[in-house]
Amino acid sequence: MDTTVKPQDTNGSVTTAASAVAGLQPFLHDAVVTLHSPSLVISRADGQLSGGADGFYHGDRRALAELTVAAEGIALAPVRGGLRGADRAGFRSVLRGLGESTPDPAVALHRRRHTAAGRLEETLEVTNAGIRHIRVRLTVTAGTDLATMEQVKSGRVLEPAPPRPADPPAAALTWTDGDFTARLTSVPAPDELRPAEGRWSYDIDLAPGTAWSATLTCTAAYADGDQFPAPPEGRLPWSVPEVTSADRGLVRWLEQSLADLDRLRLADGRSADPDRPDQFLAAGAPWFLTLFGRDSLWAARMLLPLGTGIAGGTLRTLARRQGAVSDPATEEQPGKILHEVRRGTLAHSLPPVYYGTVDATPLWLTLLHDAWRWGLPTHEVEQLLPHAEAALAWMREQARGSGDGFLKYVDQTGKGLANQGWKDSTDSIRHRDGRLAAAPIALCEVQAYAYEAALGGAALLREFGRAGADEWEEWAAGLADRFRARFWVEDARGPYPAVALDRDGDPADAATSGFGHLLGTGLLNAEESALLAARLTGPDLDAGHGLRTLSSDSVGFNPFGYHTGSIWPHDTAIAVQGLVRAGFPDAAGSLAQGLLTASAGFEARLPELFAGHGTGESAHPAPYPASCRPQAWAAAASVSVLRSALGLEADAPGGTLTVAPALASAFTPLTVTGLRIGGGRLDVTVTGDGGVEVVAPEGVRVVTR
Repeated sequence: MDTTVKPQDTNGSVTTAASAVAGLQPFLHDAVVTLHSPSLVISRADGQLSGGADGFYHGDRRALAELTVAAEGIALAPVRGGLRGADRAGFRSVLRGLGESTPDPAVALHRRRHTAAGRLEETLEVTNAGIRHIRVRLTVTAGTDLATMEQVKSGRVLEPAPPRPADPPAAALTWTDGDFTARLTSVPAPDELRPAEGRWSYDIDLAPGTAWSATLTCTAAYADGDQFPAPPEGRLPWSVPEVTSADRGLVRWLEQSLADLDRLRLADGRSADPDRPDQFLAAGAPWFLTLFGRDSLWAARMLLPLGTGIAGGTLRTLARRQGAVSDPATEEQPGKILHEVRRGTLAHSLPPVYYGTVDATPLWLTLLHDAWRWGLPTHEVEQLLPHAEAALAWMREQARGSGDGFLKYVDQTGKGLANQGWKDSTDSIRHRDGRLAAAPIALCEVQAYAYEAALGGAALLREFGRAGADEWEEWAAGLADRFRARFWVEDARGPYPAVALDRDGDPADAATSGFGHLLGTGLLNAEESALLAARLTGPDLDAGHGLRTLSSDSVGFNPFGYHTGSIWPHDTAIAVQGLVRAGFPDAAGSLAQGLLTASAGFEARLPELFAGHGTGESAHPAPYPASCRPQAWAAAASVSVLRSALGLEADAPGGTLTVAPALASAFTPLTVTGLRIGGGRLDVTVTGDGGVEVVAPEGVRVVTR
């Protein structure tokens, strides 16, 4: 997502080198990111926090912008650094020449990082493996600008914030700004303190075979607490499955993804039970470490085979903030589900509670329906039905007011997002010839979401004895007819749906990855689904690592374009699931394998997006330099692909589970234990010859295909 509001350049102006330097978003592709929401740390590969987006952040505020280590008169040579799960990292450097009696390194620095909510712990250990006695002065330099995340993302450079004087002088540095405080301490205390410079020095004296260590701890907090705090430890709202596969890459991808998802969890402080707060997934680190309607909903939906806990928490968190009034400034409307929430005391380009999204409301409805099918307890579903009825009413009113029966968006404020689907950058929705579509805009995938939401809502209303089921089934059928009549266009390769209808009702006819969001929703018939399955596997969209957001044959295609040629893992995973549900497992298998190959190129932590150059250029994809990593729906894509491989479709209310592992052959033998349906444990094995063994909860009938 791109929540920075940007002006569109339509005047053909020339960007000079001088004008290009100011205000550039920092790159992250070579950063090491550890996190425990709402906190995270960004550093270089050598462990230093030393510029750009580097820092220790808490609640969208930078508590530390600099934390560097230097040895007086000695060069530190980094040799290894990287993640240890999601919240830990380690970095090793050699102190070149110190204590050496052979060409072998003798003295090394090991920097171990642990990130917790509101707390960074950095342990420095110097070891002497040589045969000589050594002395060295190690100096730590710390500082901060207390910048907001939006200021960092925009590339603004702020003056350093002076540390607050300690009284009496102590081995601590403290920075404050309004309601935010950061404090850095050291155990043991340094031998020399220069607080005004943020410098601490340690005089180290090591005999052969000995070691020295110090632990630096930085805490960060708001005076009134966190808007969305970390959940209580030990309350993971999903099951962690055990997976064994012939493809170790799949196992590694799932392990890293689940570790990242664990640390992306946040709690809703408005929950009815503060000891068991509702949980949801923050969208991604670093830029979007908060509640985002669309992202949190999609991620929760992808995790349904692991349990309904995160789905229920996400649904309730968003229901508490469901639109109740019409407010043009925030784009709130009765029944509407929000786009994002930020802390109100920080300056933002968008309102702190912003509703500028056209798709979160139908996605909320679909998650409620799917969670019910996977076994969300009946009483939890019933509590949410009034919110479902309000969301359905919002869809009806939006379609009725659009003039042609489609869900549309337009930014009425001039200050909000120009595009309000998941491709929300200013240049994402375009015609094949490169012209940008003018709002109001009706996106193809949003009509599919609305169709699926209407049918899912009808099923819920009928099951729970509420009025309106027949009406919503008729509404969905009418939407499908209107879509078929208005969205389909044709090029040399044949018919396909336009990405959108523009202000004049004309099709914006670029070919995009949006095809994948239509499949499996029921909006398309069998012939239309076959046409899109063939388009998705064409070389202009399938880059070999996943789906390009825009066909490489389109004017304006850019492999580094945020939504105009890059690859988003969640987008491809949605297409994989849609292809499986529509009956095209071979096409789905090719795309799934592409994502798995891409995950290896990113050490199993797939980013928000990456470049769409294709496998013809490189075995591993190039990063999109400013991408979030980890990102919730990119991590959840691993579970979605696993579900697609097993071909799982749940009907817990009806007591049925379908297992159709048509694309699992690439991973067999494949065993997954610890999945969930209806609150019970589910184990599935697919043997090398395609045999299926399922252990399901009592009362669940298994249908295999």
